[in-house]
Amino acid sequence: MKTKKITYWIITALLTILCLMGSISDIMHQPDAVAFIAHLGYPVYFISFIGIMRLAGIAAILVPGYPRIKEWAYAGLFFDMLGAVYSGIASGDTASNLAPALIGMLLVIGSYVFYRKIAVAGYTIQPDQAI
Repeated sequence: MKTKKITYWIITALLTILCLMGSISDIMHQPDAVAFIAHLGYPVYFISFIGIMRLAGIAAILVPGYPRIKEWAYAGLFFDMLGAVYSGIASGDTASNLAPALIGMLLVIGSYVFYRKIAVAGYTIQPDQAI
């Protein structure tokens, strides 16, 4: 159990760092972020929205309790990363441009898997219990 928690926190910390870096860049409308979003064909105002939503997702994952909100946050972050990968592919980006979003997807999946392992540890359904 201790190994699962340590693994969860390492993966979640990496995910948090990745999302914070991207969100701050997006919210501040840094020139690289604006140029990249324009390259993908999205309006500039979209980066503020996605940056704020990414921050909200990370906050929901880090705050203890509220398991249903955590599930939604993981789903939202996964679809954010998936959308970034798809947008990059549709725009003809190279693998190096897709790498941050692909790494983000792997971190979201890894964090979620270990979150679920920790959340359901010790819980077993008895044969006479209804599911």
